[in-house]
Amino acid sequence: MGGGSSTRRVTFEADENENITVVKGVRLSDSVIDRMKEPSSPGGRSQSQHRSGSGAVDEELKKRIAEELALERARRDSEAQKRRLKQEQAYARDEFGKLLEQERISSNEHLTRAILRERAATEEERQKAQRFAKQLEEKDRELKKHDAYYKEQLARLEERVSPFF
Repeated sequence: MGGGSSTRRVTFEADENENITVVKGVRLSDSVIDRMKEPSSPGGRSQSQHRSGSGAVDEELKKRIAEELALERARRDSEAQKRRLKQEQAYARDEFGKLLEQERISSNEHLTRAILRERAATEEERQKAQRFAKQLEEKDRELKKHDAYYKEQLARLEERVSPFF
C-alpha cells in the first residue's frame, strides 16, 4: 500500500455510517480510507486534488494531535506538581510535628529543671529556718540561764545590803 503495487487482497466493507471496516485485520490509515471512499476517477487530477486537501487535513490533524499532546503533558505535569506539593506538604507537616515535639520535650525538660531548682531552694530555705530556729532556741536558753544567774546574784546582793538599810 505504499508507492508500489501490492498483490495482497484486503476485504473491507462499509457500515451504516459509511465507515470502512477492515475484515481481515489489516489496519488502514485515515487517508487510505478516505481514498477508498472516493469514487475513482480516470485522471490523476482528482487524486492530486485530494492529496493536497488531505495534506491540509493532515496538517490540521497534526495540529490537533500536537495540541492534545501538549494538553495531556500539561495535565500530567500539573498532576505531578500536585503530587509533589502534597508530598512536600506532608514532609513539612512531619518536620513541623517533629519540631513541635522537640520543643515540647525541651520545654518539659526546662520546666522539670526549674521545678527541681525550686524544690532544692525550698529545701535549703527550710533547713536554714530549722538551723536558725535551733540557734534561736539555744540563745533563748542562754538568755534564761543568764537571767536566772543575774536574778540570783541580785537576790544575794539584796540580802547583803538589806541589813544596812
